[in-house]
Amino acid sequence: MDHLTLLALDTSTEACSVALYYKGEKTAINELAQRTHTQRILPMVDDILAQSGIRLSQLDALAFGRGPGSFTGVRVGCSVAQGLALGADLPVLPISNLTAMAQAAFEQYQVEQVAAAIDARMDEVYFCRLQRQKVRSNLGAFFDWLPIVPEQVCSPSQALAQMGSGEDFLVGTGWRAYELFSQHGKKGSEIELPCALSMLPLAINDWQQGKAISALEIEPVYLRNTVTWKKLPGRE
Repeated sequence: MDHLTLLALDTSTEACSVALYYKGEKTAINELAQRTHTQRILPMVDDILAQSGIRLSQLDALAFGRGPGSFTGVRVGCSVAQGLALGADLPVLPISNLTAMAQAAFEQYQVEQVAAAIDARMDEVYFCRLQRQKVRSNLGAFFDWLPIVPEQVCSPSQALAQMGSGEDFLVGTGWRAYELFSQHGKKGSEIELPCALSMLPLAINDWQQGKAISALEIEPVYLRNTVTWKKLPGRE
């Protein structure tokens, strides 16, 4: 896949990151930018493209963190990805922020069963459990993260009730946000936030499987159905 060129961006949490896959190499820029995503994300995109000497129009596709995460952060990421992709006529690859943390755990520790929990405030977490497995299709064999417990927003006690035998590697801010988890020995790991760099392998995998979509099809994933999508200024 050395001929493939992908850009990934994520603003779904207090982290703000971009990553580029170009000529088989990965580069990334990561910042903690709580409440300043809108000011930082586009300059970061410009910086990482300039470092490699390429233009946005030379990308094959644009990947982005589609949620779950903070309402504002997810909305910013989806809006920026849509604007950039429409402007450069690029397909897009929506990536789960929970799966991105599972991918980071695999890359750092070679674990293949992960429980992800991001603090969703209001005494809730964005939660899922994932297993890395080989999946065969008419396009070939691929390793995908398959849900043991699907993505949801739930209370810490509900998350604990859906945990398995204790073999899961724990990622995300949720494990340290609530005392109930530590009382049950769930203390999490240093992988607490999703990042664009971990989205690149997932995006490459999805690209190979033909999962790219049009920028017009972008839909943020909030998980909370009480959150209402607000139309962007100037859009019908």
